[in-house]
Amino acid sequence: MSVNNKRVFYVKYLAHPIYIDILKARPDVRLDRIENESPEDFYAPILSAAHVYQVGAARDELAPHFHVDAALLKRTPNLLLVSSNGAGFDPVDVEACTAAGVLVVNQSGGNAHSVAEHALAMMLTLSKRIIQSDRRLRRERDVNRNDLVGNEVEGKTVGIVGLGNVGRRIAALCKGLLGMKVLAYDPYLTKEVMAERGGEKVELDELLRRADFVSISCPLNKGSRGMISVREFALMQPHAYFITTARGFIHDEDALLQALRDQRIAGAGLDVWSKEPPPPEHPLLQFDNVLASPHTAGVTKEARQNMGRIAAEQVLDTLDGKRPPRIINPEVWPRYAERFKQAFGVSPG
Repeated sequence: MSVNNKRVFYVKYLAHPIYIDILKARPDVRLDRIENESPEDFYAPILSAAHVYQVGAARDELAPHFHVDAALLKRTPNLLLVSSNGAGFDPVDVEACTAAGVLVVNQSGGNAHSVAEHALAMMLTLSKRIIQSDRRLRRERDVNRNDLVGNEVEGKTVGIVGLGNVGRRIAALCKGLLGMKVLAYDPYLTKEVMAERGGEKVELDELLRRADFVSISCPLNKGSRGMISVREFALMQPHAYFITTARGFIHDEDALLQALRDQRIAGAGLDVWSKEPPPPEHPLLQFDNVLASPHTAGVTKEARQNMGRIAAEQVLDTLDGKRPPRIINPEVWPRYAERFKQAFGVSPG
């Protein structure tokens, strides 16, 4: 077996050290680490030789010149695969990768349990007004508990936007654990598939009008960017809560700010932001009925280890010529297969 003839690199972050352990067990694979601050004379040869880029999923943790765009692809002529650390792939220009014959994969499903639990925790915390109670107790004396009457979630309606790995887990928890009614909007799934996943298929407007909780769990793409804005918040019920554990830019932060100021919705649970992490002075952080976290829904010990493991296994399977299970741009496969054969002398399956 050739030594170090398959080249993989990453910039600063991996989901978990298990990724390194798995790749180090393979003598034919070399793994290089680059820092955001690494000088060009250090990282340029690594980029030029690389077959795989294990890229961070969070755009603000990665220096702009290491985002996967047309400029970086020109510097990585041997690159075959871009593998995201997470389910998201914000720093990756998928169209540019497709044009260059580069396969893009993610780790979808690897942190689904963690993210779904986080969404449910936000729903319960907001509905029971735990966050307001906590803040008032820290600020005031003789807090009147009658000012903090909450609501049960049992029997209420949750509207889930995106019924993929995370969304279906949210549906299972809400329906099975709390007896909630589940509405779902997902233009990519049939009514039958959505029913199997625990949701009643409806259009987005109907979901917004009927739901007591609106939970966003769809990927960020051209179709979903800016999907929830002024019009959509206006459709929600005044007692409804908006929760997102998906990606920033799916909802319009300014529109949400106005909806909260006008008391058109009851509150929000926000794990994702247009800039991450948001600064303490962010206007949305000034509301007691906004529960905030810095994109940590999927950041648990269990999820991180699972994501690192499945990322490493998928990369090695791909380098061994197998078709990976979590492809973002399947249309690139024929061109990718040609380039893979040129690189390693065999056709991938």
